[in-house]
Amino acid sequence: MDDKNQNNPKLSIFYITMGGALIAMTTLLAKALGTDSLGDPLHPLQISNARFLAAFIPILIITIIRKTKIESPRWHLHITRSISGWSAVSLLFAAVAIIPVSDATAITFLNPIFGMVFAIPILREKVGSKRWLAAIIGLVGSMILIRPTSASFQPAALLALISASIMGLELIIIKYLAKYESTLQILVINNAMGLFISTVAVLFVWEPPSLHQWSAMAALGILMSGGQVCNIKALRGADASFILPFSYSTLLFVTLYDFLIYSFKPDMTSYIGASVIMFSVVIMTWHQIKSSQRNPH
Repeated sequence: MDDKNQNNPKLSIFYITMGGALIAMTTLLAKALGTDSLGDPLHPLQISNARFLAAFIPILIITIIRKTKIESPRWHLHITRSISGWSAVSLLFAAVAIIPVSDATAITFLNPIFGMVFAIPILREKVGSKRWLAAIIGLVGSMILIRPTSASFQPAALLALISASIMGLELIIIKYLAKYESTLQILVINNAMGLFISTVAVLFVWEPPSLHQWSAMAALGILMSGGQVCNIKALRGADASFILPFSYSTLLFVTLYDFLIYSFKPDMTSYIGASVIMFSVVIMTWHQIKSSQRNPH
């Protein structure tokens, strides 16, 4: 897991897509836990606490087995990233318990837009006109999927929007940390801090889960950890402003899982929105290929 930095856009696209597949499943699990699908609905803070607990245990075991040393951590960034991650996850879990998963997911797709904006002052990345165009197209696709009806603008949608902005900041912090610290070190520190923060918060709302809910919460944490690993690896190999829009693939996985598990069938609006998003990804890929050909390593 302690891989070196490398410039490999194609591998980064693979990792960010895999991360999207795993994170899409956690969103559906959070929906099940926050509704009566598996028992009495659990509070979003309890779901996020379970996510950090289930993720921290295997990461801690791996850290001990590999005898990984914590070397020169940038504590201020880790603290900011951990608070951001916990806040974003809790807000998202609150949103998906109220509005459709596809709507909440579409809204969170704004996080690459926020991330690309944050990358300019924080990482000093240059964002060309084609990347801005692709980002705007992706944003339009997400807005199509949000379906701007009265239901879309209830408070839960605003929770998802705030979550998206925080996620964008968190991804940029990960990108910066990945330049100087190992993947495992970033994961163990983040999940330890996230577990501490979420444990303090859950003390006020905790309710005994059912057996099915325990299983779902464990799976949620493990899948979220896998998504984190994929995202960190993706951000190591390409500019954040390039790779972040590929997280739109999460929507495709949410739609697929919804169909396979709940027999949810997308309507024409869903197909149009997804097509617009994929078009933005094609633009980004084409631009990256052309850039690589002009500036071979």
